Amino acid sequence: MSTIAAISTAPGIGGIGIIRLSGKDTFKIIEKIFVANKEEKIENVKGYTIKYGKIIHPKNGKIVDEVLVSFFRAPKSYTTEDMCEINSHGGMVVVREILEICLKNGAIIAEPGEFTKRAFLNGRIDLTQAEAVINVIEAKGKRELDSAINQLNGELKINLNEIKNDILEVLTNIEANIDYPEYDVEEVSQEKAKEKMKLVENKLEKLLNSFEKGKILKDGINIAIVGKPNAGKSSLLNALLKEERAIVTEYEGTTRDTIEEFINVDGIPVKIIDTAGIRDTENAVEQIGINKSREMIDKSDLVLAVFDNSKKLNNEDIDILKLIRNKKSIIILNKSDLIKNKEYIPQEIKNINENTIKISAKKREGIDEIYKKIVELFNINEIVVGNETILTNIRHKNLINEALKNCKESLIAIEEGLPIDIIAINIKEILESIGKITGESVSEEIIKDIFSKFCLGK
Repeated sequence: MSTIAAISTAPGIGGIGIIRLSGKDTFKIIEKIFVANKEEKIENVKGYTIKYGKIIHPKNGKIVDEVLVSFFRAPKSYTTEDMCEINSHGGMVVVREILEICLKNGAIIAEPGEFTKRAFLNGRIDLTQAEAVINVIEAKGKRELDSAINQLNGELKINLNEIKNDILEVLTNIEANIDYPEYDVEEVSQEKAKEKMKLVENKLEKLLNSFEKGKILKDGINIAIVGKPNAGKSSLLNALLKEERAIVTEYEGTTRDTIEEFINVDGIPVKIIDTAGIRDTENAVEQIGINKSREMIDKSDLVLAVFDNSKKLNNEDIDILKLIRNKKSIIILNKSDLIKNKEYIPQEIKNINENTIKISAKKREGIDEIYKKIVELFNINEIVVGNETILTNIRHKNLINEALKNCKESLIAIEEGLPIDIIAINIKEILESIGKITGESVSEEIIKDIFSKFCLGK
């Protein structure tokens, strides 16, 4: 394979910039463009060492920058190829200049994710670990990061290999039965196959059931704040964010579009969406915002329905209660500091939802109760990322689902006493699905799609 190069640090100004090279000509290129302060032949430089020196233009000898160059010799590198990482100053001009010099001296520009792709193709990691790299980079919360690190360390790979070994044991017995029918051991083989496939079924179901937690870890929770104008929706958003993000006035209809911000609830990313006040209006622009509000009720994982507790419910409030009737929701009785009877809750609200919290968004009272209720409704405290393998990838989930389906069909076939070689067809399909997850039997198109989501230089 050709020698690739790319900038591995994010665009912009920073303390350092990193230009990464990998491939058989890496050290030849470095030898042309790098002059170490302590002179030493590149061929004698050991792996896992760093040399201080300067990057120069090979044609005119002009110094480009003072740098540190890290050396990694095959196969003990990220890609298992010869690699170097040039640590320069972090200006955009200087890192691009160094990259350009690398390209002019034998390297080609790396595709997105190509370094990790080479690590996968060269067998250092499997596809689940490669996908974990992007999960680590994109993690929006501490628990999602912990889960991604587990996958990067091979937890999912280990689980899948255990299932794979169980299946191979069954197939070995089946093949022996097919090859040596004279020993008449089919009944014994089927009993053993049934026992082992039940074990496989349990392991697959455990992985599949973990996706509900994994979806929350990866995608977080989407929460829509809804209510009629001036109920205190924007004030609630500001209270949850602990900053003045939304404009708050005494005038109705201030919010005409959605405002989206992220908060962190016990290590889980939560997207809060403030919506336009829902009411009857002839204003075309405001109506667009109201239509979006109604859409958000359907799309969100949780609705915070805000009502002005200092006023009696009117028809607009009742309409909002109808909209959230079948949705996971928390009813927020705002402006509760303005009423005398602190215990009173309108019967119309009691009929809809028992998750009712009284607050004063203006005084920041009752906000902690909302956080606690979110944790309770989504069982966030039960999402403990230890050594447990949690599926967070929809591709993995779909393939585990396929494997489980074939596992159940093989068990039915065993119980119905079908010939053992027929049973083997479903069992081999399970291996095929697992192979697509780990990358052993995945198509080039899928591999290309996965790595196209990576950033340059990773």
